[in-house]
Amino acid sequence: QVQLVESGGGLVQSGGSLRVSCAASGSIFSIAVMGWYRQVLGKQRELVASITSGSSTNYADSVKGRFTISRDNAQNTVSLQMNSLKPEDTAVYYCNAAGNLWGNLRFNVWGQGTQVTVSS
Repeated sequence: QVQLVESGGGLVQSGGSLRVSCAASGSIFSIAVMGWYRQVLGKQRELVASITSGSSTNYADSVKGRFTISRDNAQNTVSLQMNSLKPEDTAVYYCNAAGNLWGNLRFNVWGQGTQVTVSS
């Protein structure tokens, strides 16, 4: 079983910065992709950024140039540095990880979510 524990987030003024981090634990053999999604009440969850074990990254157009995703493969952690935040970035941010357990079982799990609020 794999668990994701998120940290960071909070309240910041428009133009400010925040960092959210996520640590995976459990019987993990490898994590192929780690990512951050966000969801606003009443809307679908959307991809913010993802990163592979080989450090290939993918960003939503709305955050390109402002957000940076990074990961530590040895520690099974992923972080999202968010700069130049806008009120429309306000959402619950969820960490996601997909990979393999020892024994070649696949997993795809979500964190509990952390609130990011950007005031205007």
